[in-house]
Amino acid sequence: MKSSLLSSIVLASHVYALPATTEVRANTAVKYVASCSLSIAGVNMAGFDFGMDTNGTQNMATVYPPLSALGGPDGAGQMSHFVKDDNLNIFRLPVTWQYLTNSNIGTMDTTKLANYDKLVQACLSTGATCIIDIHNYARVNEQIIGQGGPSGTSFVQLWTQLATKYQGSSNIAFGVMNEPHDLDIDTWGSIVQLVVTAIRTAGAKSQMILLPGTGYTSAGAFVDNGSGAALMKVKNLDGSTTNLIFDVHQYLDYDFSGTHTECTTDNISGAWQPLATWLRTNKRQALNTETGGGNTASCEQYLCSAINFMNSNTDVFLGYVAWSAGSFDNTYELDLTPTLSGSTWTDTALMKACIAR
Repeated sequence: MKSSLLSSIVLASHVYALPATTEVRANTAVKYVASCSLSIAGVNMAGFDFGMDTNGTQNMATVYPPLSALGGPDGAGQMSHFVKDDNLNIFRLPVTWQYLTNSNIGTMDTTKLANYDKLVQACLSTGATCIIDIHNYARVNEQIIGQGGPSGTSFVQLWTQLATKYQGSSNIAFGVMNEPHDLDIDTWGSIVQLVVTAIRTAGAKSQMILLPGTGYTSAGAFVDNGSGAALMKVKNLDGSTTNLIFDVHQYLDYDFSGTHTECTTDNISGAWQPLATWLRTNKRQALNTETGGGNTASCEQYLCSAINFMNSNTDVFLGYVAWSAGSFDNTYELDLTPTLSGSTWTDTALMKACIAR
């Protein structure tokens, strides 16, 4: 989840979604059927990240875990439904550094980690891939990691603890950081290398690690802002780049912010085609871990179009993870949370039209 306060400046290359209260409108579009050739398709399960701002500050009182056992929505039931009924096979599980350490940037808080692990285990029980996503924008309390804020060593300590805990599961993927922005990309690339080394050293030898760039890791800016070049240098312990996947986001509304229920572009010419060409040239792959829109005809049109493009370029795009289900409800513009009546789950219009397979 993104900030509760919209930045006063929104650049075209930025992609970040904000919770709000616009009522979801009825779908009027004709279903645009996407093929199922992508190896990965899924949805974010938000809640442990609630209250996090793009400057790295978090209102911990607004954290709302998507777990019935913790007083929240039935995230376990949602994921089971998405796997069984919608043929999805990956979930991104946002959580913040502050939550896991109880605002003490250091050793994990055992109670908070156990709470988050309930969501991870519910995800793993579905057989899906589960992304551990640190949702901090490369910041803690307005300070950039390794660039005036928490040290790279502290960040490595966080990831060493997480990788040690989850290194035994082949269905875990490691999302290094959600949407870094406004930082020195070469310095950030060096920190990402430290994290990758720490994860592999901790025993997670082969799991997927997602490498995020600056500019909110925008697919449309990934090459031009230097993210691609900086992250190309990141290697595994053996010098390979196996399962080091570029982490990109892209929204479809007029300012690319993911804050509106109407979509205006499929981003193919401005983002996906240029990125596909660059990835193919460099023999690398990317995963779109955030995209989405409102439950509207325009978003059905453009999101389905974008997904179909990725389906035609599966050599470079692994798939998509839409934003977002979990603890969101239908007052949120980009709500993908299914509703439960008796034993029947009902998907949102956008989920039915484009994301389910």
